[in-house]
Order: sequence, then C-alpha cells, then structure tokens
Amino acid sequence: MSAVVRVAVVGARGRLGAFACEMLRAAPGLELVAAWDSRDDWRSLAPRCGAQVALEATRAGLGFEHARALLDSGLRVVVATSGVSAEESEVLDRHARALGLGGIVVPNFSVGSWLLQRFAAEAARWFEGAEVVESHHARKHDAPSGTALETARRMNLERERAGLAPFQPATPEYDARGQVIGGVPVHSLRLPGFYAHQEVVLGAHGELLRLAHDMHGPAAFAPGLRASLRYASEACGVARGIEVALENASRA
Repeated sequence: MSAVVRVAVVGARGRLGAFACEMLRAAPGLELVAAWDSRDDWRSLAPRCGAQVALEATRAGLGFEHARALLDSGLRVVVATSGVSAEESEVLDRHARALGLGGIVVPNFSVGSWLLQRFAAEAARWFEGAEVVESHHARKHDAPSGTALETARRMNLERERAGLAPFQPATPEYDARGQVIGGVPVHSLRLPGFYAHQEVVLGAHGELLRLAHDMHGPAAFAPGLRASLRYASEACGVARGIEVALENASRA
C-alpha cells in the first residue's frame, strides 16, 4: 500500500459525502483527488481521476449499481449508501475478485452503532422477542434505515447459529406493527430534530432489555470511515461490515 491513499467521493454534496470531503482534506495518509455529485459524469471520469479508492455515498438503493460501475472503472470501493443487501455484497465480492480488486460495504460507519448491533445479536439468543425503533432526520429517504435492517439481520443470524427458531412477532397482521424483518418488527420515525437514533428492545417473561445508541452529528463516522478507506485500498474482494476494517486497523 502506498503511503497516501488517494480517494474519490461520489455523492460529494450529500451529508456523508460532504463530511468525507472535509475529513479527507485534513486526514494524514488520505488524499481527496476527486469529488463528484449527480451533475458530474463520474462514470467517465473515474478511470482517469488518479484515485485508488472511491467512496460511494449517494442515495439509498444506488449503492450496488454504482459499486459495480466503480469496480469496472478500476477503482476499489467503500459503499456507504443504504440498501445494499447481503446477497448483493456477495455479488460485488465475486466481481471484485475477478477484477483483482476489493472494497467494503459499510451500512454505518459509527463505532457505537456497530457495538449496539453486536450486543443486540448476543442478546437475541436469550430473549423471546425483539423490536427495533430507529429515528432519523426528515430528509432521510429510506425507511427502515440500512442500519436497522442490518441489526435485524445480525440478530436473526445469531439465532440461526445457535440453532434457534427465528423471532415470532406478536400480532404481525397489523400494519402499525412496523416492517417485519425476520420476525423483528422495525419502526421508523422521520422528524426534524433527530439526527440518528436506534433502540433495540428485547423481551422475555418478567424482563426487558433496552439497547440504545444516539448520534448527534457526522463526526462519529470519522474513525470508521478512515479505517474503511485504508482497508479498501489493499483489500482482496469486497467485505461487509465496519468490524472488518476496524480489526484490520488494530492489527496494522
């Protein structure tokens, strides 16, 4: 890996993209070489921009398509956009390996959010039911959030590993019970005044466990974002989850 990782940002006018550009201008060992938004023809510019890694930070639902295009342009990828499923991550992994490239899909760069998911997955083995409530600012386009979907996925994966049946939501036939993800109802709030909040509530006879995480601004993304960009710069294949980048950074 070269001393400085050269980075291009796709979605540079969005909340995360704008923060990433500001961070990259000040971060040692990282260099911002291109910043594109929806008005730019980034697909034609990418192969000759001089970047090693592209941060994809556009709109929910576009991450998979954009990541493939960036890989085809010869760039490694960090996909920050919500909506890339585990199955799509596997497709990107195979495609990157065929091209001799790599990257990482990160539903949320916050270390605290990742720890909440870890704790919720561990607790999922010991409780009979669980629900997720996630709250974001009114301008967030997707609901449920990619973080909430990933939380529910990890909780169910842990139950599967433990040989347990999926959660069974109470009264699942009512629309007001939220979108059910693998037996976990997920409820979304979109209101002015929120930045990002997630709460996981797990229940068993006679007790409740509440796990909550709050973000008040994009500064929480910085450590995970830096680790993910450095990881992607030398990765073989496309990994999923911030923990891969953080563990790699701790070994460096």
